[in-house]
Amino acid sequence: MLKKTLVLASFLAGSALLYSFTKVTPHQQVLKTIIIDAGHGIMSNGGYNGARGSYSYEDEICLSVSKKLVAMVAKDLPNIKIIETRPTKYITDLHERADIANQNRGDLFVSIHVNAMPPIQKREFLGYKTHVYYTGKGKKKRKHSSKVAQYRYYEVPNTSARGTQTYIWGAHKSEDKEVAVRENAPMLAEDNYKEKYGDIDPNSPEFVALSLVKTRQFAKRSVTLAEMVEDQFSKVGRISGGAHQRQVGIWVLQATAMPSILVETGFITNPQEEEYLNSETGQTEIAQCITNALKNYVDWLEKKQNNNAVTSFSSPKKSISADSFLQDVELAERKHASR
Repeated sequence: MLKKTLVLASFLAGSALLYSFTKVTPHQQVLKTIIIDAGHGIMSNGGYNGARGSYSYEDEICLSVSKKLVAMVAKDLPNIKIIETRPTKYITDLHERADIANQNRGDLFVSIHVNAMPPIQKREFLGYKTHVYYTGKGKKKRKHSSKVAQYRYYEVPNTSARGTQTYIWGAHKSEDKEVAVRENAPMLAEDNYKEKYGDIDPNSPEFVALSLVKTRQFAKRSVTLAEMVEDQFSKVGRISGGAHQRQVGIWVLQATAMPSILVETGFITNPQEEEYLNSETGQTEIAQCITNALKNYVDWLEKKQNNNAVTSFSSPKKSISADSFLQDVELAERKHASR
């Protein structure tokens, strides 16, 4: 069993063809459902949850940009279903966001956020204060004094940072992502999945290996889209901070069983960028950049699908179980070894 698992993982890691959990046909739609996630939101007590600028809030900017993004994607990619995790100004819990994405069997998760820098800690010298203290007892008691520097501590806004950044989940969170992939495999969401796929144990070594490969595929696709988004920002003159893995885990990215990115659209703590983020022109440009990246991403997926359609390792004609998938891999390896 272990040998089979290792064969599966190693073969798929180097193969140009990555099978899906569901039935694959050469010309199926490559992207059916996109999840648009407007970050943060107003809490039940009326308070804001996101970053704050000199006069505006991340929560409101994220919702405005997301609404524009939804409208543009609906127009430019009309065959794709769009699901919003936060359609109103009020906050949606992180667990609920992931549940919405997974239950709607999303093919892609795009989260919209605004960046911010923490304030700079400052101190101001106010002078000296005389500190009096005593030593000894009785006749030996002596009075002493010393000068102690006095400071005022305060914060000032950090306005220097600017530009965009796009994140995928941190490398140290890949195990969490793999679990999400395994637990939310599309086949398991179907009422009659056993009739279609047979007895599949999500905890079996074969299925775990298949989930791991799928997670790696999601990572590659996430990075590809993140780079496409940043490329679009660069084309319109924004300062691009590039695509990154977040060292501090972003829970909603690793809890969604699909390629997922988080777009930091600018720094609300920078006065010029705060104006841009709140302007109709700025929000429209941000949404258009992400839409253009999504269109390029769809084109990229379609090219990959067309390349896979002509490969000698063609997809099976019917739905596959983990066992039959493993058998196909071993058969392909034997054919390759006999050449």
